[in-house]
Amino acid sequence: MEYLKIIAFTHKQIDLKSLGKLVICEQTLDDRLKNIQSELHIKEIFYVGTCNRVEFIFTTPQVVDREFTERFLTVLDMGLPAAYMENFIDNVSVYEQVEAFNHLLRTSCSLESLVVGEKEILAQLRRAYEACRVAGFTGDYMRTVMNRVVKTAKEVYTHTNISKNPVSVVSLAYRKLRDLKISANSRLLIIGSGETNKNLAQYLKKHKYSNFSIFNRTVENAEDLARDLNGKAYPLTELENFEGGFDVIITCTGATEPVITEEIYKKLLSGETNKKIIVDLAIPNDTAPEVVKNYPIHFIEVESLKETARKNIQERYDELVNAEKIIEDNIREFDQVLRQRKIEIAMSSVPQKIKEIKNTAVNGIFADEISMMDENSRQVLERVMNYMEKKYISVPMVMAKEILVNNS
Repeated sequence: MEYLKIIAFTHKQIDLKSLGKLVICEQTLDDRLKNIQSELHIKEIFYVGTCNRVEFIFTTPQVVDREFTERFLTVLDMGLPAAYMENFIDNVSVYEQVEAFNHLLRTSCSLESLVVGEKEILAQLRRAYEACRVAGFTGDYMRTVMNRVVKTAKEVYTHTNISKNPVSVVSLAYRKLRDLKISANSRLLIIGSGETNKNLAQYLKKHKYSNFSIFNRTVENAEDLARDLNGKAYPLTELENFEGGFDVIITCTGATEPVITEEIYKKLLSGETNKKIIVDLAIPNDTAPEVVKNYPIHFIEVESLKETARKNIQERYDELVNAEKIIEDNIREFDQVLRQRKIEIAMSSVPQKIKEIKNTAVNGIFADEISMMDENSRQVLERVMNYMEKKYISVPMVMAKEILVNNS
């Protein structure tokens, strides 16, 4: 784990609205990560952006100090004003080696989440890693790390009560929405069809809400969610032209600028003046500040859920001890896994070398003698050679692993 490093910006040090400045849209992610790899000589990297954290997990022999972090953010080229850049550098969390691995495990188990016990973070981590793997930003080492991350998280969620009766950001938002006593025939306008909105929509569907209109940049994704909810799907570009009215807006997109501008909101009202509800779980918020300020609305956002989340952490404190024990065991085991993997990589050329020796023996050194054998003898020799080949490949590998275990 010598080269494993993490640069993390989280809700613990940075307010959520500022954190939104670091969110990278999908369209530019690949180019930004390529620049990071090229300029800073980073071998493997993946990016995680959620409603309460932005993290970069990567490998490098370099020391990740203040100067490195500043170069990292500069190459990332997020167009940050000087004041924001200074704030982020002052409040960055840097993890290296075993500490980095421990942080990654704690994050996957939701111990570092705004709401301890929510399982969404594991799915978000896996999707983030998978996207970067497919794009070619990660390799064998990060694959090994993520296998252990997933294993550990599953053990924590299975063998502790940390996720029993979970109170996730989504369920907290639903409870606040429920407290407002909206009627079952309320017109629900959903903007974004990602995991957060899907989960919140399932709560609503379960409680017999049925009047859904879904908007999304990729209309196919909107249609998938609309089919599940028996609603109607629209491309996001049609939001400003929607004339169906609404009682509740639920929004969570990856946009870096407000999706619900004052101009669009005024059109959506279609002349209605009664108090509306907006559930905005995006970071940064999808709702323009002018909308919140100038119109009568109940506004539910991630920031407003933090106090409930803090109480949730306290309620689950006893379970943190059990979870941390599982994490400690996995860190100890993983050190052995890494050593074994190094042996496997170091000996990966053995099978090919043995095949070459066999080929040279059969087709070169002993070719004349073998050609004088009858068919039955040649078949017996071939079986013997194949058996010996398998043993010569497996035995050194087994012996090397046994030596490693005994030395440990």
